[in-house]
Amino acid sequence: MIIFLWIIPVGLCGQDFVEGMVMEANNEDKHIGLPGANVYWMNSPIGTITADDGSFKLPYSKNFTRLIISYVGFQTDTLSVNNPQMIHHWLKPSNELEEVVVSQKRDALQKTFFSAQNVVTVNSAELLKAACCNLAESFETNPSIDVNYSDALTGTKQIQMLGLTSPYLLITQENIPMVRGASQTFGLTYTPGTWIESIQISKGAGSVVNGYESISGQINTELLKPFTETPLFLNAYVNRNGRIEINTHLNHKLSEKWSSGLFIHGNGRNTKVDENDDGFLDVPLASQINILNRWQYQDVEKGWVSFINIRALKDEKQLGQVNFNPLTDKFTTNAWGSEINTRRFDTSMKLGYVFPSLPFQSFGFQTSYSYHKQDSYFGFNQYDIRHESVYSNFIFNSILGDTRNKFKTGITYAYDGYEEEVNLEDYRRVDTSIGAFFEYSYDQLDKVSLTAGIRIDAHNRLGTFVSPRFHIRYTPWPTASIRGSFGRGRRAANIFAENQQMFASSREIVLRPNGGEVYGFDPEDAWNYGMSFLQRFTLFNRLGNISADFYRTDFVNQIVVDWENPRQVQFSNLDGKSYANSLQLEFNYEILDGLDLRTAYKYYDVKTEYSTGLLQKPIQPEQRFFLNLGYETPLKENGAQWRFDYTFNRIGRQRLPDTSDNPEAFRLSEFSSAYSLMNAQITKSFNNSFEIYAGAENITNFRQENPVLGSQDPFGPYFDTTIVFAPVLGSMYYAGFRFKL
Repeated sequence: MIIFLWIIPVGLCGQDFVEGMVMEANNEDKHIGLPGANVYWMNSPIGTITADDGSFKLPYSKNFTRLIISYVGFQTDTLSVNNPQMIHHWLKPSNELEEVVVSQKRDALQKTFFSAQNVVTVNSAELLKAACCNLAESFETNPSIDVNYSDALTGTKQIQMLGLTSPYLLITQENIPMVRGASQTFGLTYTPGTWIESIQISKGAGSVVNGYESISGQINTELLKPFTETPLFLNAYVNRNGRIEINTHLNHKLSEKWSSGLFIHGNGRNTKVDENDDGFLDVPLASQINILNRWQYQDVEKGWVSFINIRALKDEKQLGQVNFNPLTDKFTTNAWGSEINTRRFDTSMKLGYVFPSLPFQSFGFQTSYSYHKQDSYFGFNQYDIRHESVYSNFIFNSILGDTRNKFKTGITYAYDGYEEEVNLEDYRRVDTSIGAFFEYSYDQLDKVSLTAGIRIDAHNRLGTFVSPRFHIRYTPWPTASIRGSFGRGRRAANIFAENQQMFASSREIVLRPNGGEVYGFDPEDAWNYGMSFLQRFTLFNRLGNISADFYRTDFVNQIVVDWENPRQVQFSNLDGKSYANSLQLEFNYEILDGLDLRTAYKYYDVKTEYSTGLLQKPIQPEQRFFLNLGYETPLKENGAQWRFDYTFNRIGRQRLPDTSDNPEAFRLSEFSSAYSLMNAQITKSFNNSFEIYAGAENITNFRQENPVLGSQDPFGPYFDTTIVFAPVLGSMYYAGFRFKL
């Protein structure tokens, strides 16, 4: 082992410290700091982790003489320290070739080998590979999330994971719940892609710290930090279907501790597009103004950090027939149309404190408030919702014995006030809950890590219930990880907000309640179990990895949405079985310098007991195949570079809702045919400040035939826009530029 030490005595008044830096050993004498390395006294509870530049500061005591330094993928070292001093220490990689290459891959997409949870991190470099206009469109090059189409009119993309739709995902912004309640259908479109620093995707039951609603997983979005971002960023985008988008970021460092960022997003489309000539807009006319003011406070010496966000949004959509004019045709039979107008205000604060003398101990406080107002109509159907939400979470972190044994504990409070009108029928309610949680984690990096948590919540409608969660990771050999997990999730289904596509049809809405507290239904309750295997390998001196995931979700109770009668959509409590089995096999490999391959095969077995029996979930592909090729030319000193990206998706057949009771002209087959989609993008960076990009989605121009049933008579009994299994819009070409200063 190669160890370099630079030791300088340090004399401090009062408390003595050992300070220094942990760096990567290399052959070029470069000081490459290792952030997040563990530094702790042997057989003691005193330890810390290194900062972004690899620096650390640790209290000194004569009772401790052995200092342990460890970092994932590097050899662990133990140093003899007999007095307060400055230490500069270089760690030698346990596998230099593999670790260097893996660190390069992590710039865009990182799969963790050592976390107890199955987490994939998507960084900003990955988001630039597609026309990432908002969070809903951020997963095109990532096989962990499936992107589907919610209906034939709104142009909204719906995400799925483990065979379940987004309501079963906990979607958070910096670990504060974001897309839920009234924002469930369109909320992903309210976070512009340029605002995102990274996305963490966790499969299976999440952490108890973040609440009880997660069933199939969690998607957490981290926003850009004003303290580290460039003072000015400008992005403009346009596509052939009339969509124009502009993003501007202004960041300013006010002092050594305060910084602020102003993020302004605007998009609009005023071009009417009807490529399939059915008389209906393929994508809505739309406009959105979205403004975020973000404040960051950071006092490293005293251990304080804080973020404050204030955001206001205005989003408007018009959809329906091409000749629909809201001023003259609203609530008439002149033409069928719809308008969805949303106003939203939200604010949040995060406050964290790390004890200077006990760097392993900290507390955090999160709180948020949001007010969401949506006024909408769909033909003669009217749907309005007001949702006021308050959320607070207090978290305390410390250790048990030493830094390998950590725990988190805290208290959560949530308030949700709903005012809903469905065709003038009033559905209003207030939900309140208070809960406490405790989570223990054990981390022996080279072998085992686990997280075991439990929370108990008292909810005025869901009752008092317990949510256990457990994750474990075992490393059988240095290049592999085996994981297992299980957990319980519980949620109140907002049946109207989550299924707004049903209003754009002639279906009768039928509720079959059983006396429960939410719309007359019992809460949804499910267990999720999962196992995964991840293996890293080297082939022809190039890195790759293979993985296999299997997850199963078993519903104890579910609000069943039954589309099997073409004249109705029925809601009822589960009476029988409902489960989702998900298998994913993935292969990733660096083919050549700069050329990366990602492939994935997914199989879904998702079945629910409907009134007509146990059936495969409709509009859910049984099989999917994903392929992504990305190539980057060598990066020049001035930042000049070419980047190329190609994505192929093969979507298998899907069972369609039963339409056999319709006249023959309005019937669909039992299953859809399999089809393929291709996207591509080219980016040219001229320097570190300016780049342009151009691309295409749905290159082969594949479209679903007849996505709007009964389009000739939208006020008739067979009108239905909800059975959509493929793109409605054909090929879409786009271009844009990014500038930063």
